[in-house]
Amino acid sequence: MNETLKLLKNRRSYRDFDENYVLPQADLQAILDAARQAPSWMNGQFYSIIVLQDEDLRKQLVEWNPGNPHMLKSSAFLIFVADLYRTDRVSTAKETAYQIEDTVEPLLIATTDAALALENAVIAVESLGLGSVVVGSIRKHGQEICQLLNLPEKTMPLFGLSIGKPTVEMRVKPRLPEAAVVHFESYRPYVYDLIEQYDQTMEDFGEAREKKRWSQKFADYFAAEPTMVTDQLLKMQRFLK
Repeated sequence: MNETLKLLKNRRSYRDFDENYVLPQADLQAILDAARQAPSWMNGQFYSIIVLQDEDLRKQLVEWNPGNPHMLKSSAFLIFVADLYRTDRVSTAKETAYQIEDTVEPLLIATTDAALALENAVIAVESLGLGSVVVGSIRKHGQEICQLLNLPEKTMPLFGLSIGKPTVEMRVKPRLPEAAVVHFESYRPYVYDLIEQYDQTMEDFGEAREKKRWSQKFADYFAAEPTMVTDQLLKMQRFLK
């Protein structure tokens, strides 16, 4: 197995970082360069990356989201933003219409581009012998983050990435059985036993953060009344009418 495949197969999330470790500027630049080289639809690059090293800004993020103290304790925190403002400026300059509010397609494109850039950053971090964790819960405070970081209309914070030197070793988390995820030629039905099998696998894995079985966690999540926070943010930022 080559080194790239080893990195990919052994990637795991870290939440405990050495607070005294200073990320070299050259390493940060390498991570950003790798992120920016990710695939992008039509080479549109519909995302922006906000690099947060300022302590006060990151303290504010933790005040809003106390379950993720690593946003402050890591060496750097990146926020990946869906960015349709850049091409809005292009349309203004070209004096053409900019019709993005009547369909979710532009949002899907921007979200996908940002996610691909994020994954490139994650693997670049691993290749440097460092660790990271993705933070999707920043969307719960998207409106506040837009104001804090002066994000213009047609941009939206999607997820963050804490980067640093891990202080606690983490095990590689088991994934769903391949038969429940990978299909050849067409989508193939699979027995529900595979889900129950994964429930047991994760219970045996014994991650302290997990208080419920995998299936119960997502049954409860999707049964809960939607908060509509993201929908409100999308309208506020003029992604949708």
